[in-house]
Amino acid sequence: MMKSPAQRHFERVSAEQAAASAAPGESLAGANAYELMLVKLSTDRRRLKSIASIEQKIKVKRDELLPEYVDYVTGSLSGGRGAQDDVLTTVMIWRIDAGDYAGALDIARYAIKHRMTLPDQYDRPLATAIAEEFAEAALADFKKGIAIDFLQLGEVAELTAPADMHDQVRAKMHKAIGYAVQSTDSALALQHLRRALELDSRVGVKQDIARIEKASNAAG
Repeated sequence: MMKSPAQRHFERVSAEQAAASAAPGESLAGANAYELMLVKLSTDRRRLKSIASIEQKIKVKRDELLPEYVDYVTGSLSGGRGAQDDVLTTVMIWRIDAGDYAGALDIARYAIKHRMTLPDQYDRPLATAIAEEFAEAALADFKKGIAIDFLQLGEVAELTAPADMHDQVRAKMHKAIGYAVQSTDSALALQHLRRALELDSRVGVKQDIARIEKASNAAG
């Protein structure tokens, strides 16, 4: 059922007030708006767990679940002081899954700035998850012929650069950026693809490097 403008306004304001009630490093536990969304999140997770198809899970996230969190996210980002928020970080991952990269990046900026963590089920540090999820999504889009947004990936790489993470994850990001710019800037593409190979010899870019080098030599 579609929410009325008054309901949406109430959700935004409630989320903003809840987010402002706790300082960085503190928990939002006990804040009414947050607790209500945690209950909803738990219900939505159970629903997703009952769906076998990955494609269907993504469709449900995109079309049914994520729109219901928009006002909470807007209010939380507007009023938040950086307290740990498992709803926000989960929605961030779901937005990447659903292809809403700009929306996910809005949360990623806030979450990294305030050193937030992911819920336990993700079993990865926040920055690692952000880098890997964005890179894998970009590479999957590339295989489907969908253009990769170089500026978004560049910002993700910059946001996560200070974090310690496995070389294989960083390699995926360089690979994705290399693919994003290969048709417009072959020199930059080679730089990123070579760096990806340095970080992970099994990242799968050797043929790409050879192809771009051959084309560059022929053009030069």
